[in-house]
Amino acid sequence: MDVSFVSFLGGPHPQRGIGVVAPFDFALDRELWRWVPDDISLFLTRTPYVPVEVSLDLARLVSEHETLGEAVRALGAAEPEVIAYACTSGSFVGGIAGERAMCEAMTRAGALPSLTTSGALLDALAELSARRIALVTPYTTSVTRSLEDYLAEAGVVVTGRASLGLTRHIWKVPYRDVVTMARHAVRGAADALFISCTNLPTYDVIPQLEAELRMPVISANQVTMWAALRRLGTRAVGPYQALLDPGARPGAVQLDTPPAPGGGTPTLPDGPPPLP
Repeated sequence: MDVSFVSFLGGPHPQRGIGVVAPFDFALDRELWRWVPDDISLFLTRTPYVPVEVSLDLARLVSEHETLGEAVRALGAAEPEVIAYACTSGSFVGGIAGERAMCEAMTRAGALPSLTTSGALLDALAELSARRIALVTPYTTSVTRSLEDYLAEAGVVVTGRASLGLTRHIWKVPYRDVVTMARHAVRGAADALFISCTNLPTYDVIPQLEAELRMPVISANQVTMWAALRRLGTRAVGPYQALLDPGARPGAVQLDTPPAPGGGTPTLPDGPPPLP
């Protein structure tokens, strides 16, 4: 009888982890994972269901400190090293002071460093030296205006915008609609484009839009993962994304490109494949 032996080599390596608190309707777990390197795990939990559509009222309900505290404590058994609240509207609805208070509440509940999507957004804009941005949202006018107020409080000017007016099923928006909104939003001079809402798919459109618009393009899920992973001293995974790779930013010099034979013009790597 054949007997197969498995060598465990000492067992699996310990996984460092990020605790993620998401709203009850969040449907893009897989998108978050795409930014995460193999040696990091995500531990996700969701806020309790409430029968309210996407609105300022919902943003306030899913960001209550007691709700966040319970979610953070539920994540404690998995022993994450940092907590990320993955919701844009829930973290900008109270302004800058409200966002900071949310981080403090989560830190108190879990004794861990904490961040939010909207706080990560401001960090990402600072990283890119972006003070004028084009804005894409799936939200209604009132929610989009609240985001603009938050940005204005931080000294960020919105030069153009496009929104869908949705109150539900945001995760079902196809990439082509995101691309169309981005093109409409870039109307004036802007340093970057921000695509809001962690429930709006963006991973694959970022590199294509950066190539087309010739500016950094950042999204809610991207900045959340970028900021959380940076807290762990590691980098998010995302090819052709300017926030994650300084060499991909406009005007960056590609120092690692070898010279062409005979001193001619070097052949640069191919860019991202086009989207329809």
